[in-house]
Amino acid sequence: MLPISSLDNPKIKELVALREKRCRDKTERFLIEGYRELLRAHDGGVPIEQLYICPELFLGENETSLIDKFRLQGTQIFSCTTKVFHKSSYRDRPDGLIGVAKTMQYSLQDLEKKLPQGKAPLLVVAVNIEKPGNLGTILRSSDAAGAHGVIVCDRCTDVYNPNVVRASVGTLFTLPVVETTTAAALTWLKDNKIHTIATTPSTDKFYSDINLTQPSAIIVGAEQIGLSDLWLESADYKVKIPMLGVADSLNVAMATTILLYEAVRQRKSGR
Repeated sequence: MLPISSLDNPKIKELVALREKRCRDKTERFLIEGYRELLRAHDGGVPIEQLYICPELFLGENETSLIDKFRLQGTQIFSCTTKVFHKSSYRDRPDGLIGVAKTMQYSLQDLEKKLPQGKAPLLVVAVNIEKPGNLGTILRSSDAAGAHGVIVCDRCTDVYNPNVVRASVGTLFTLPVVETTTAAALTWLKDNKIHTIATTPSTDKFYSDINLTQPSAIIVGAEQIGLSDLWLESADYKVKIPMLGVADSLNVAMATTILLYEAVRQRKSGR
């Protein structure tokens, strides 16, 4: 089959349209670009409906075997010229692979079923996170630290934004990610007896003062406005990270990572 060579090809127009949230919401489809991201989607059991490839842009020798795996699953494979692929890609340096998948719908009830038995859950609640790169990095850190799920509340950015997928390096597909409201999340956390640890500069307690070996949910908010009064008033603990220089705050993804690895440290050492 000849590669797609026209920028006016309907499939290419549909591919480009999926960069926009409105199109993702309407079609319930999203883009997964890049070898690592698609490999993790495959390993996470995410069905890829369509795969667009440009062999001239491949960076290694493993792409062919991954394409064969998707082909065996019934994925439609479309080859593109470099010109068309560059038009379709949202990256400055594409690596020749873009997949289209159906959005995943996880609920709090689904997350509850995945909580570990006989082990204290560790969760992250990301509230009003505005920048896709931050949300993606929070997902990546949560996966790295062995968190059992991420709850995204009152979202400002779509978890299926291409830049979230990219910044997460495909870890969006390796742990449950639930989108819900603050009210629903608070009720669910209390019902499941999970302690909430809210990050705020308005407290005397440091993050290392809190017992994170118990069932814990680390609550983080947007850098500019922080957490709402509802989260702060409902939290079991309020903690801060020491700021010893002129800066008065950290990037939200960095702050999340620090708290997650304090939980890892405590759980490995028995506190």
